[in-house]
Amino acid sequence: MDRIDITPDLSFSRIVYGMWRIGNVEDTSPDTVRAKLDACLDQGITTFDQADIYGGYEAEAILGTALSPALRDRMEIVTKCDIVAPVGRYADRRVKYYDTSRDHIVASVNASLAALGTDRIDLLLIHRPDPLMDHAETGAALDEVIASGKVRAVGVSNFRPYDWSLLQSAIKAPLVTNQIELSLTHNAPLTNGDVAFHQQHGVPVMAWSPLGGGALMQGDAELSDLMHRIGADFGVDAAAVAVAWLLRHPARIMPIMGTNNLTRIRALSDALKVKLDRQTWFELYTAALGSEVP
Repeated sequence: MDRIDITPDLSFSRIVYGMWRIGNVEDTSPDTVRAKLDACLDQGITTFDQADIYGGYEAEAILGTALSPALRDRMEIVTKCDIVAPVGRYADRRVKYYDTSRDHIVASVNASLAALGTDRIDLLLIHRPDPLMDHAETGAALDEVIASGKVRAVGVSNFRPYDWSLLQSAIKAPLVTNQIELSLTHNAPLTNGDVAFHQQHGVPVMAWSPLGGGALMQGDAELSDLMHRIGADFGVDAAAVAVAWLLRHPARIMPIMGTNNLTRIRALSDALKVKLDRQTWFELYTAALGSEVP
């Protein structure tokens, strides 16, 4: 499995396992969760994506019940904060909102550490841009949690370049990634400046919903047929082709794959078997656009 350097002493697996659905099954026992972790680790997928809000603020604890110290040391854990929704521990709130205040960030880090049963978060992301963000306060809080040793690196999710630049202007530590929606069918970030901005600054991008939440596999017949045909040439399924399309980009995109099916988990690394030449990449892009490029 290829790896992406995040900091001089932290690297991630090129494919990341997303755990936003880890609680969306009947069996969330430690043995079942460990089986999913082992299936990832056996392929070299060592990076696991979480958020405090996932599963109604319960997904981190589901992962935490499955972790032993030895298993934890083989993994990198990403989690996020700043979304406050009126469920779980925030059930008393009147409205869903974002909170990037110092107190909320520190409290969220401590809550995530307790839920995960670990002493460190490898990467903490601000989950959504906060219209009320005091960038000086937020930046100082992120520097604080790094200085405490509780967080190794920080980044953002769903930020536009101007949001990124504002926060980076008030933080000593570098922001190391931006997790954005990116797929064959949600491809605007490749041309609206989002990916180009990070590519220019040498910052790898994490791609959430790289299969369009599954819709990519059931959408346009022409695109689906093309992915299946290319997949057959490499002995993989259409999903692997869709992921390989992202991996082919020079911006060092890290797709976040989320499934609870063990068979599919064991096949996540199949995308690395697919080598797309430029014409085939554009053939897929053209099918996704529904017309040839200008």
